[in-house]
Amino acid sequence: MKDPELDDIPGTTVFTGEQSRKGFALNQFCMSLLKPENRERFKADESAYLDEWPLTPAQCQAVVDRDWNAAIAEGGNIYFLAKIFATDGTSFPAAVSTMVGMTAEEYVAMMIAGGRSPEGQRSIKEGR
Repeated sequence: MKDPELDDIPGTTVFTGEQSRKGFALNQFCMSLLKPENRERFKADESAYLDEWPLTPAQCQAVVDRDWNAAIAEGGNIYFLAKIFATDGTSFPAAVSTMVGMTAEEYVAMMIAGGRSPEGQRSIKEGR
């Protein structure tokens, strides 16, 4: 069931039950990367490994492009997607900084300072 209030948060995709169902195969693919032999197979031939999973074309493209915002829109959960970051040898701050258009250093500094500012747009439908 969609919750219009959760869909009204600017710049945020809330991981709901609906998102969980949408991204089930994507998140299972990510979890498969916990096994060293699967990481090696993925790194050797990403396309062949992805073809083994019932992912949508949009989910596959998000993984290939390492487009984390698109992956989340397709039901990916950031904690599952972190398995791809780790497989790539990318730190969590370096990966998620790309989601907000920052360098890893800028992202870490923002988080140490308390995170994103609560100022700004708070509702898409109300434009406030």
